[in-house]
Amino acid sequence: MANVVGEGAAGRSTRTLRAEGALSALAADSHATDRLRRVLEQALVFAGAAFAGFYTLGEDGELLCLAETAGVPRTLCGVRDCYSATGRSPVAEAHRGRTVWLGPRDLAAQSQSRRTPRREFHLAALPVRHDGGGCLLAVSERPGGFDADDRVCLALVADAVALPAPPVTAEGADLPPGGFSLAVDTGRLRVHDDVLDLFGRDPDDFDGRVETLLGLAVPEDLPSLMSVVEADHMTIGDRELEFRVLQPAGPPRWLRLRGRLEHGGEGRPARLVGTVADASSLRADVTDVARVQRLAAALSTAVTVRDVGKAVVAALRRPLRADRIALAELESDRLVVTVLDPPEPEAWPEVWRSEWRTEWPDAPVRTMPTLAAALREGRPATWPAGSPLEPALAEVGPGGLAVLPLPAGNRMAGACLIGWDAPHDIGADERTLLTAAANLAGQALTRARALDAEHELVGMLQRQLLPRRLPRLPGAVAVARYLPSTAGLELGGDWYDVIPLPDHHVALVIGDVQGHSAGAATLMGQMRTALRAYAVEGHPPDVVVSHANRLLVDLETDLFATCCYVDVDMEAGSAWCVRAGHLPPVLRHPDGRTEIAEAEGGPPLGVVRQCDFPMSPLRLQPGTLVALTTDGLVESPDSDIDTGMERFARQVAAADPADLGPVADALLGKALRSDDVALLLMRYDGMDTRPLRESWTVWRVPQAVGHARRFTRRTLRSWGVTEEIDAPLLAVSELVTNALVHTDGQVRLDLTLIGDRLRLAVADASPRSPVRPTSIGWEATGGRGILLVEAVSASWGTLPVSGGKQVWAEFSVRR
Repeated sequence: MANVVGEGAAGRSTRTLRAEGALSALAADSHATDRLRRVLEQALVFAGAAFAGFYTLGEDGELLCLAETAGVPRTLCGVRDCYSATGRSPVAEAHRGRTVWLGPRDLAAQSQSRRTPRREFHLAALPVRHDGGGCLLAVSERPGGFDADDRVCLALVADAVALPAPPVTAEGADLPPGGFSLAVDTGRLRVHDDVLDLFGRDPDDFDGRVETLLGLAVPEDLPSLMSVVEADHMTIGDRELEFRVLQPAGPPRWLRLRGRLEHGGEGRPARLVGTVADASSLRADVTDVARVQRLAAALSTAVTVRDVGKAVVAALRRPLRADRIALAELESDRLVVTVLDPPEPEAWPEVWRSEWRTEWPDAPVRTMPTLAAALREGRPATWPAGSPLEPALAEVGPGGLAVLPLPAGNRMAGACLIGWDAPHDIGADERTLLTAAANLAGQALTRARALDAEHELVGMLQRQLLPRRLPRLPGAVAVARYLPSTAGLELGGDWYDVIPLPDHHVALVIGDVQGHSAGAATLMGQMRTALRAYAVEGHPPDVVVSHANRLLVDLETDLFATCCYVDVDMEAGSAWCVRAGHLPPVLRHPDGRTEIAEAEGGPPLGVVRQCDFPMSPLRLQPGTLVALTTDGLVESPDSDIDTGMERFARQVAAADPADLGPVADALLGKALRSDDVALLLMRYDGMDTRPLRESWTVWRVPQAVGHARRFTRRTLRSWGVTEEIDAPLLAVSELVTNALVHTDGQVRLDLTLIGDRLRLAVADASPRSPVRPTSIGWEATGGRGILLVEAVSASWGTLPVSGGKQVWAEFSVRR
């Protein structure tokens, strides 16, 4: 590099020469262990970058992973840890040898998983030409991006990154015995070799990923271990934790972690540094008594029958080294199996598989006399290898079988079957463990069964308060999901609704009543009914929500409700959104860009009697996905609601809106379920055929009916309808006459043509609907108008509108 400085200095700027000198000095420093980071820092100094990172090909050859960074945290720039090497990202393009320069508009067009950033970025991706390939990624926040000198300096940095790193003796050689250093931003881990020995890993096979060692931890200890490792849950300071790691043979090994989270300095991520030591000598071997205590603790928090079965399997299978365990409820004369471990059908006898009705087998007890006898005796029974048993039991444990009746008071709640493939002698200690576990599991199973039944009843009542099915929409598809809370068995207050409105409008409603009780569920049903009634009356969205608010205040309840109401015009592709203390909609546009709608909001319903609920406009292009949800899906004890909404928006962006059912299921798949959850999705496709519309204000003059008929005739001719118009004209005469004679105020005639379907509608200021007479005498001079409309039209009816009603009739016409 020094030669380059000398030969080309005449044609280079001062800044370029200084960059060459700095990079040359770094290349000559053979003792620098952090040379790569220091090289990347030159992109910040000489090219004005806010972030610089180096991506290199991973061991699998499929991903380009972030190896080192400098500058601001990558999350501020929307940069990911890894990119597919065969994808179309700027990182992948640079790895394949093409230099990429992108401005804010280019980045916005490529954005698929986040809202439009508040700041504008310029991005540069340059190939790094060394044996493994790679990419230099730089991000600038300056308005003009990278100028000519900046680009020359970035090319110099990319060349410097490609130089071989100075040799080191071994990974982690600069760490003390038992030491480790974890970059919390990337998850890259440097450890001393003796730490890998504690985990039972060969240093030559360790890939430097913290997830590799976390995968060896006992699952029960993983949450507490993740709370130390995850950056989002940490603050600067000391850490100490004891946890267990699995061993190829024998009990798990106890390890003790001591560490401290430290700032990495300006532009560098925080690091967790410390030591890991063997703590097994400080703990006695886990006894059967301890296992029983752990089982009792697990069963005390088990809510469902499946939870009970999983707790029993976790407590018995590994200590007993069993090959299969089944836990079943006893219902009348049938053994209904709720948990199988392993769950694969091939691991169980053929006779059991022949009885499978759905996901789990269902076997009559009478087909297994040995099992029936053990249940009658009510004591654990065991059979060694080779015992003469019916095939349904012998194949469960060819090397030995144990049957644990699960007593609950004066009855049997179920049974637990434990089988071994290799010959296994059940010792006295194992019998004691089985007896204690059976008594605990039987009581827990009875309690969980009652809770399951109650929870099913609660869920059934909740579902009865929600729509049974969603209507078919013109130019759109909608799906909805509701999940009750698993934290308790009270009724929830979340609801959703889809309301078809006149003139191809659709109202999307989602809301949440405060609390979890029968009162909250009852109020939820009232609010859903009220919003639907006000919407069908023809009020605008803000009036609908305002009326619902006054109704809730008048109910004099201590509860309040939140609501989001979106009125969508299917013809125009526009919408009005009204929020009453609820989450805004998330919009996924056809190009994949996702945004959280910036809709103004009013207070929750039932808090203030007189308040404003502003309407915010939304624009929907064909293919736009509208997602509405309640806070149970986005809020958790570990993250606030804003973070949850950002995560929800990313999940919506990653979804394929072609089939909304799987999308809704996937969005609910990771819900924490500490609260009930409602989700409403609508994909706006646009109407294939736009209706033709015309309106006429009927003035109260002597020739008003004649004017209305002439307007109708001219309009139909302009639409190409020239035949079979006598019936529509007769209906116009009768409907307009009725409105003028029997009502006061303004009268309006609306004509709508969709395909070959003509709709006439006459609106007036009277809420009283016309009554179809049951009989008319020969001498009567009126009352035949509605009978004539009914006779000449395909269908007719009335519907309320704001401040009055609308009488309509439909006809089939040819254009």
